[in-house]
Amino acid sequence: MVTSGASDTDENTGARSATKAAARQLLAKLGAGGLSLDAVARSSGLAVTDVEAVFPHRDDLLTALVIDAYNESGAAMEAADQAASDARASAGARLLAATRALRQWSFDNPAEFALIYGSPIPDYHAPQDTVPPASRTPAVLAGIVRSGLEAGELTPPRRAVPGPPLLRPEAVELFGGLPEAPFSDIIERGIVLWSNLIGLLVFQVFSRTHDSVRDETAFFDYAIAVAAESVGLVVPPGETSD
Repeated sequence: MVTSGASDTDENTGARSATKAAARQLLAKLGAGGLSLDAVARSSGLAVTDVEAVFPHRDDLLTALVIDAYNESGAAMEAADQAASDARASAGARLLAATRALRQWSFDNPAEFALIYGSPIPDYHAPQDTVPPASRTPAVLAGIVRSGLEAGELTPPRRAVPGPPLLRPEAVELFGGLPEAPFSDIIERGIVLWSNLIGLLVFQVFSRTHDSVRDETAFFDYAIAVAAESVGLVVPPGETSD
């Protein structure tokens, strides 16, 4: 016998799934700024009251979509990095594999990519719940760089960041501690790598490089190899062609 509590849980789960599926479709048409519970209800075939039962406010729905996007893109990077690590690839090759996976996810899910990496959504402020999922991408990069450091694969930088570290404690914790010289600024360099990656993807997903380069896929590999040099990693030349 199915209890009413179990039935209510199943109904809520179904309503959440249907609401998020409809919202993802509307993201591509309206953008995050145009998303509303009324529009999602009409698109999903649910009553507005059913939508409000699982997402009382628009921001609750946006937060759920943001968390899903960060988790899905982070999981894609983690799986690619794990596969490369299992194949005993170098840190540079692992970096390329993980960033390629994020690129593929971004092109497969451009609306979700825009949601988390595009323009800020008017009147929306992401809550603390989004921080752990958002940290999965830099955590993959940090893990790869840390692995390269421990394996002796990093080339010491030619220019150190002047003065004291420019870091918040959370960044040091994510990396696993502050390395000693000559790699004491490797976390700052890793943040540069991370920002370069996201900026490159913004350019490619939003078609900013298509009229400048003949092969955007090959250019992405080249750009990652160049960016990797900033943290002392070498992407093997043979890795930049499939």
